[in-house]
Amino acid sequence: MAAKYLEIFNEMVSKYEKEFDAFQELHDKYEKNPQKWQDEFNAEGAKIMEIVREHENRLCGHMENTNNATYSASLAEKFRNEIKRYLPKLDMIGVKISFG
Repeated sequence: MAAKYLEIFNEMVSKYEKEFDAFQELHDKYEKNPQKWQDEFNAEGAKIMEIVREHENRLCGHMENTNNATYSASLAEKFRNEIKRYLPKLDMIGVKISFG
């Protein structure tokens, strides 16, 4: 049996396959040329982050105000790390970089 965070991750990617595939292409372009693709990356990335947060909340939301808060943070980190295996620049969504 797969870990719960992997189940939620696989469910999310399957349900939003089209969105993740499109963002993967944009993500790859952003990795090669952040200056050119920054605005589009941030705009489309915001939509991806909304999907990620929704599923992360399903995974951990009920644990935050219990004795399992530390476990919840660890679980959320594992979930995010699984996403970063495919989208390593995930944390750059919303970041504005000035290119001088």
